[in-house]
Amino acid sequence: MTASTTPSDIDVDRNRAVTITFEDGVVCEFPVRELRAACPCATCRGMRERGRDVWPAPGAPDTISVGGAHLSGAWGLSIEWSDGHSTGIYAWAVLRRWWDAGLHQPMLIDPMLNDPVLVDPSTESSHAESSD
Repeated sequence: MTASTTPSDIDVDRNRAVTITFEDGVVCEFPVRELRAACPCATCRGMRERGRDVWPAPGAPDTISVGGAHLSGAWGLSIEWSDGHSTGIYAWAVLRRWWDAGLHQPMLIDPMLNDPVLVDPSTESSHAESSD
């Protein structure tokens, strides 16, 4: 890991955002709605690839919050969502690339190709613009 992909501080505001400060000093704020819609787990990724919404589920409330969060080894963050979902691991390098792209590009990276996935999670929720 490099300074740009190693977190030095993580703050979880359960109803608003996950804020990560990286060792290179860059502070990244990820709104919870966008994080949930971009869940990187296999189930959510498969749903997006089939053109289905990951969140919110049809007929379910469109509010979301972080129920819990914990480190997944040294390379990412696991989040337990208020809708009961908890299988996605948000890798530091992937989150940083997403932030550097302005949260407008797909977050997910194909681990075999290291290229953005063709399906953009922004179709499920509007991405917030960074205020650089």
